[in-house]
Amino acid sequence: MSHSHIPDFTDNELWVVRSTLKERYGKEVELQFADTEVMLGSEGITWCPTLFWSARGANFIIVKTGAKSYKAIFYFHPEHQLGTGIDSYDDIAECVVSALQVEADYIRAQKIKSDESQAKNDGSPDKPDTSPLFWGD
Repeated sequence: MSHSHIPDFTDNELWVVRSTLKERYGKEVELQFADTEVMLGSEGITWCPTLFWSARGANFIIVKTGAKSYKAIFYFHPEHQLGTGIDSYDDIAECVVSALQVEADYIRAQKIKSDESQAKNDGSPDKPDTSPLFWGD
């Protein structure tokens, strides 16, 4: 296992994350810092700087896998982690926004399932609310 040669998050990267989260949630969100073991191709397992935050029942992780390389994960339960479908981002703002959007889409899909299930159970003819989630929802 190699020790991290990946630089820590810069002040500018942290500002981008904090600003994006404040815009999304309408308030400051506490970031926690960690190091995560990640398999990085032929380099093997490498320690990578990591940001973590929780909001509205979801947990988010941004792993810095290179000087300008990031990976996003979110989860509601540790055994069921979800990603954005993109292995690596070269822009931290795009990484964070993508994670937040995928989480919002996931919640919307779960709500639709729940609404459909409830409609079946109570015989309600109402259609589920399929309107998209936006910042601040």
